[in-house]
Amino acid sequence: MQANTTANNKHIIFLILVASLGYFVDIYDLVIFSIVRIPSFADLGIPEQQMRVGGEFVLNMQMGGLLIGGVIWGIIGDKYGRIKVLFGSILLYSLANIANAFVNDLHSYAIIRFIAGLGLAGELGAGVTLVNETMHKEKRGYGTMLIATIGVLGAVAAFYIAEHYAWRNAYIAGGIMGLLLLLLRLGTFESGMFKKSMDDHVAKGSITLLFNNRERRMRYLYCLLIGLPIWFVVGIFVTQAPEFGKALGAPVTLSAGKGILYTYIGISLGDLLAGLLAQITKSRKFTVFVFQLAIIVSSLIYLGSDGISESKFMWIAFFMGLGVGYWATFVTIASEQFGTNLRSTVTTTAPNFVRGALIPSTFLFEFFVRHYGILTAGYIMIFLLTAIAIWALSRLRESFNKDLDYLEV
Repeated sequence: MQANTTANNKHIIFLILVASLGYFVDIYDLVIFSIVRIPSFADLGIPEQQMRVGGEFVLNMQMGGLLIGGVIWGIIGDKYGRIKVLFGSILLYSLANIANAFVNDLHSYAIIRFIAGLGLAGELGAGVTLVNETMHKEKRGYGTMLIATIGVLGAVAAFYIAEHYAWRNAYIAGGIMGLLLLLLRLGTFESGMFKKSMDDHVAKGSITLLFNNRERRMRYLYCLLIGLPIWFVVGIFVTQAPEFGKALGAPVTLSAGKGILYTYIGISLGDLLAGLLAQITKSRKFTVFVFQLAIIVSSLIYLGSDGISESKFMWIAFFMGLGVGYWATFVTIASEQFGTNLRSTVTTTAPNFVRGALIPSTFLFEFFVRHYGILTAGYIMIFLLTAIAIWALSRLRESFNKDLDYLEV
């Protein structure tokens, strides 16, 4: 009995390690473009006045790939297993990232980023689903907390690699890390809940099943909406730091790369604190609400910092990262809201739909920028997105300690 417990604990630790490193690579790829946007565009001969809009185009293509890929990998995960997703997603991502080192124009850059997004989309959802289904219901929050805390350090790696190597080499490094992780995954095996569900004759990974019931449909929508502000902060406030700094009268050009670094250090600590707060309060909903309020406060400080210095920007980026550090808790909530036959579909699509929501958010942001300027547009968007997220959170049931061994019918 003790030998079985020891073996099971080792298996869980290995799964958490594999999922954490997968998320590490996930985050590396998500932020590497934001860090190398300006030097890579300059190398490709893109005029400075086109860099902001061109950057939004490339980032939106990547987010579009994540959105579509989330659906594909989620369905595969529920129909054929979580492990198959972990292998297929990392392989496609790795090859696309290596190919990214050889682009020579904006459109090929965007297409390869789209393909990388397709591959990357399966990583976090499959890893979190596998860990949640393997760990005890009272401890699974620690698993996702560790995945996120370790994983977001991929942003730190992205910053330092981009600082010391050319932007093309930074993409190659990401691809090589993915291929090495692929080898490590040879020792993983499927969750017991998924194996058990294969014996039940119910629809698995069915989009129709997800949407043919109003209560289930709305539950899914609420899961998506609670994460709306997260990627707006990272994809707009931090990525466009040079432009926001100019509007605030910063004495020097603010570095998006350094902003990303400090934001993700904040996210890493935020994920750790959110996980601990949820375990202490036994409430994921309360935890998310606290962090959503932190997003508003830190964003207001950022947008009101006239003459912002580089050091002040780093601190604000850190605190904004701390605020969006409920990311892992958000994914855990989505995972816990649905049965085993839909869990991978939901857990994989939810974070990628939230990332993909940056596309309409960007269009709306640009509309407000044209009419009111970049700072006022920032105020409007962060209040709007966070208000929607808080409302959606209030509509969800608490899922802490929920038994996950059930099916949606």
